[in-house]
Amino acid sequence: MALDTALLAVLKEKLLEEKSRLEAELGRFAKSTGVEGSYETQIENIGTDPDENATEVEGYVDNLALENNLEGQLRDVTDALHKMEQGTYGICENTSKEINPERLKVYPAARTEI
Repeated sequence: MALDTALLAVLKEKLLEEKSRLEAELGRFAKSTGVEGSYETQIENIGTDPDENATEVEGYVDNLALENNLEGQLRDVTDALHKMEQGTYGICENTSKEINPERLKVYPAARTEI
């Protein structure tokens, strides 16, 4: 059962909203590298005191982990949008079967049926 055009439009809108949200979140602490979906965490300069430097490094490490997580989510969303353009959206990457539309409604960037 192929996805109907009305559902595809709704899912595309959700994906575009999620893409914007993820890019905005990444933009709070990271800078785009110029490659789609790739960001570089910036280290905040709050001073030269050893305690301030430790705080800077701690913040950088926390943001780096967050960057990796958000980039992964952004990659999934971008891939789903590309699949829509190619006509392969909603197909499980493991089994090549259609992903249940109810699953896609909950998580439009789903790559697999489970």
